[in-house]
Amino acid sequence: MSVRNRLGLLVAVAAASMGIVYGYDQSNIGAAMEFVGQEFTLDDNGKQWLYTVAVIGSIIGALVAGPLANRIGRKASMISVAIGYGLFAVLSGIAPSFAALAAVRLLLGITVGVSLVVVPVFVAESAPARSRGAMLVAYQMTTIIGIIVGYLVGYFLAGDAQWRWMLGLALVPSLLVLLLLIRLPDTPRWYLSRGRDEEARAALRAIDPDADVAEQLDEMRAALAAESGGHLREMLRAPWARATAFVLGLGFFIQITGINAVVVYSPRLFEEMGYTDHFGTLLLPAVVQVYGLLAVIIALRYVDRIGRRPILLGGIFAMIVATVILIVVYGPLGGEGTTANLWGFTGLVVFTMGFSFGFGALVWVYAGESFPARLRSYGSSAMLTSDLVANAIVAQFTLTLINSSLGGAGTFAIFGGFAVMAFLFVLRLAPETKGRTLEDIQQYWTDGGTWARRS
Repeated sequence: MSVRNRLGLLVAVAAASMGIVYGYDQSNIGAAMEFVGQEFTLDDNGKQWLYTVAVIGSIIGALVAGPLANRIGRKASMISVAIGYGLFAVLSGIAPSFAALAAVRLLLGITVGVSLVVVPVFVAESAPARSRGAMLVAYQMTTIIGIIVGYLVGYFLAGDAQWRWMLGLALVPSLLVLLLLIRLPDTPRWYLSRGRDEEARAALRAIDPDADVAEQLDEMRAALAAESGGHLREMLRAPWARATAFVLGLGFFIQITGINAVVVYSPRLFEEMGYTDHFGTLLLPAVVQVYGLLAVIIALRYVDRIGRRPILLGGIFAMIVATVILIVVYGPLGGEGTTANLWGFTGLVVFTMGFSFGFGALVWVYAGESFPARLRSYGSSAMLTSDLVANAIVAQFTLTLINSSLGGAGTFAIFGGFAVMAFLFVLRLAPETKGRTLEDIQQYWTDGGTWARRS
């Protein structure tokens, strides 16, 4: 194997491993939640806080990730994430009280928030151009694989209620990431931004020996110059206010439509349908995510053929259909019985596939395309912050809504209402960017949401 291929593989595996860590964190707390609740005598508010506190930490982590990665480097930030996540995973497993566990999960959430910002940047700046897209897709798909692994681990450990092992085993992928990252250079672009030109050249040669190093370094310098001088206040006034409203709204709809309620609270949802054994509450959620993984693969195969809007709108429409099914399951069907079980499982599968096909596969692309280089990082951060705020709302109130007079039917009616709003939002504001240059897309926003020309 050539040096280029070997380093490219290491970058891909490191990024993919971080995806598994992030996905595992989403599902392992869902698998462990009931057992934690039993040990610490938690009501549903306490269980909700187990997840919500980590989301609050993610918001903090996302806010500090950009300055941190610029100051100490992408590699050092990733190493800090791997060490921190491994440490907090172990501390979660040995937490002596609910307060201690909540505090550790806040810190763990901070590391997750940093990774959500830094990992895509690390991959985008480290990977050769010809394989960059595939590596970013690998991170996205392995996040779903991590969710599946988290529920499978929960299933195999549930017999002895070993929730501490469920949480602590997150140490394994974090150690894998750490061992891989130590062998990698930082990104050429970061070295160049710090005036370390020789290290930038060496890193670029290591990543892609066939590249024209001088030409690529000149392009990086030009890009860095273009990105300087941007200010957050520019996003709040013409001509970029419309694009800002779009990415904020899209980021919010990603989560407020309820995907993490399905991921994290799947055991409870299946229990409400009448599943009482570990097969139903822990293994079936993993099966649901397998369908989600399939949907991502299908979307990525066809997005460049039929366009982004049809994929995104189709995914949201599937989520709307799924919420109708789940409303019926929890309402007229009463949530229990063979028929309810079958339709409930089908509804969760369709919901997850719809999300993975639409929002999960495509939505983050818009933040990078909508703004000029000097505002691009602000745009991505704005969308991520909006996403995490909605995630915190869903995490904190889902179980409360299910246990209220609304029940499962009313809860999914709320999610369905937001899905309808998301469909109309995308239909009205999302541009079809297939085949468009970045300059064309940015001109679309400066011209008030109309296409001025085509490349």
